[in-house]
Amino acid sequence: MANVRADAVRNRRLLLDAAAAEFAERGTEVSIARIAARAGIGKGTVFRHFATKEQLMAAIFSDQLESLVARGEALREGADSGAALLEFMAAGVELRSFCQAFTPAMREDPQIRAASDRLVAVARSLTDRACRDGFVRHDVTGHDVVLLINAACQAVAPLGDAAPGLWRRYLSMIFDGLRPEGAHPLPVPAPDSLTPG
Repeated sequence: MANVRADAVRNRRLLLDAAAAEFAERGTEVSIARIAARAGIGKGTVFRHFATKEQLMAAIFSDQLESLVARGEALREGADSGAALLEFMAAGVELRSFCQAFTPAMREDPQIRAASDRLVAVARSLTDRACRDGFVRHDVTGHDVVLLINAACQAVAPLGDAAPGLWRRYLSMIFDGLRPEGAHPLPVPAPDSLTPG
């Protein structure tokens, strides 16, 4: 029985990794058969784990968010809170190129919402620390940081893969805008949720 469970866990991991790679390379229209072949498993195994492609995509998105949460938690221990926040944002941009494919409706998935809440909590912790240490203006929130990660992705989205790494230029501009030097009052408050509506 333990071997069966270990095989199921291993197959699920292979499936998530293969699907993430296929979606990133070919978009979300890629077939389940192609994902299964890349993972080295049968189509039936895919559907034993996930009844629909949407459930598979939600699991991948949640998995990616959880990896970013873990990265943020590790960065909270760093001595330089400003560098930790910037590194967290950079790690987010690297993941967001894949995550952009997900619709607002997908973000309503309970698994994704829970992972998003944990992501905002980590972003808040890193942001608050950077604010206290004077690296970031006092009115920046964790929600702001998560949305600004997406802004850096969107800045280079029209170029596709033609300029890899260009996002670092825009993330640096964004991060400079978070600094307290020369900051002006913001015209509206930060959002209190990442969920539309």
